[in-house]
Amino acid sequence: MESTFSSPAEAALQLEAGAAGLRTPLGDLDRVYELERVVGFVRDLGCQRVALQFPDQLLGDAGAVAARLEEATGSKVFILGDTAYGSCCVDVLGAEQAGAQALVHFGPACLSPPARPLPIAFVLGQRSVALELCAKAFEAQNPDPTAPVVLLSEPACAHALEALATLLRPRYLDLLVSSPALPLPVGSLNPDPEPLERFGRRFPLAPGRCLEEYGAFYVGGSEAISDPDLDPDLSRLLLGWAPGRPFSSCCPDTGRTQDEGARAWRLRARRHYLVERARDARVVGLLAGTLGVARHREALAHLRNLTQAAGKRSYVLALGRPTPAKLANFPEVDVFVLLACPLGALATQPSGSFFRPVLAPCELEAACNPAWPPPGLAPHLTHYADLLPGSPFHVPLPPPDSELWDTPDVSLITGDLRPPPAWKPSTDPGCSALTPRPQLELAESSPAASFLSSRSWQGLQPRLGQTPVTAAVTGRRGIAIAYEDEGSS
Repeated sequence: MESTFSSPAEAALQLEAGAAGLRTPLGDLDRVYELERVVGFVRDLGCQRVALQFPDQLLGDAGAVAARLEEATGSKVFILGDTAYGSCCVDVLGAEQAGAQALVHFGPACLSPPARPLPIAFVLGQRSVALELCAKAFEAQNPDPTAPVVLLSEPACAHALEALATLLRPRYLDLLVSSPALPLPVGSLNPDPEPLERFGRRFPLAPGRCLEEYGAFYVGGSEAISDPDLDPDLSRLLLGWAPGRPFSSCCPDTGRTQDEGARAWRLRARRHYLVERARDARVVGLLAGTLGVARHREALAHLRNLTQAAGKRSYVLALGRPTPAKLANFPEVDVFVLLACPLGALATQPSGSFFRPVLAPCELEAACNPAWPPPGLAPHLTHYADLLPGSPFHVPLPPPDSELWDTPDVSLITGDLRPPPAWKPSTDPGCSALTPRPQLELAESSPAASFLSSRSWQGLQPRLGQTPVTAAVTGRRGIAIAYEDEGSS
């Protein structure tokens, strides 16, 4: 029963982390993990206890990296290798449990702001990039030298974008280079003008320019990936990029390019389908997918208010990383919404493996808020913080007497006419599932109870007082394949 709702403890003990053939040679540790920069970060802060966070594929090098940092800094180093949710998020809670004064995150990161203040250094890695091949691929994809283009990359290739731009700038006049939105060093001043931050990156736009004017050239990925749609970083860019603008990707090893327009259309079509499923849903499961990203409590309250305003019942589930086996225990839930970081919300398993669809918060916003989206907004937001008050993309719910709630709506999946939602203010008590009848009886009126009553098997029936009492008798002995009273066959 424990493994049904959570990952069993034996799975963590039997997991092989960092196979011997994948470990980094000791002579390359300083370069791959940027140990000189990490040592400077620890010394500048004067930390006595430092936490190191590694993803599963890098745990094989964790011991050697920790030993070198302890020798170079004299600080006590702790290794965080088992995150409760995604490894791309900073495990602030784990660092606090170890009493760490700073944290160093290795590997791919979503760069989401943490829920609690803590000095953090990110080591994204430095993947080799064939600059000449990528430059030729860029010229083949962008024959017009005056067209505005943004250079994007996966986090491990960000170090090579400036060098690639140097090869291209003699010919291309309107070239913009993005950079990871890393936290600024302590005591540093914000640049003026402050660059635009979106998709976990910074874009140094000139005054009067907007990101929607630019096409995109993405350096990253691998030809060995069987399903590129499962790359959460690229999916985030394709979903949020302005429709109609060119978007191409390039493999940093071979320089092979691909037009991503068809993949972007496929991802958006999938998202529109999920919005329709959310509109048809009566019961929504809100999955707590992070505890270390800022404003996650406020986002959870916002999603509950959305479902209540749309006349839906919501349940908050804390199950760790969502898996098909865990979510299958809640068949009364029509759709699930994963409240996680931008990469975590898009990094779930293929949709066909889940019993019910798993949505991002943006799909629920589009399904429950009739005023969404505002004019001119990009088709998909990937961070739940963009939906909250204070964000330029926030759209408040219309008042209860607004005509938007009474607009006729037809399901594109079932073809049925959806009834207008019964508005319920957010101040209603949460225990409104029991409705009094005139006969002073209590009847369960929640959708979950209605679903349970419609099932042919509703669990074990106690039948109190209806079963006669008998004396205990000796039962069968043996195992299921050969009981003692069955004889030999």
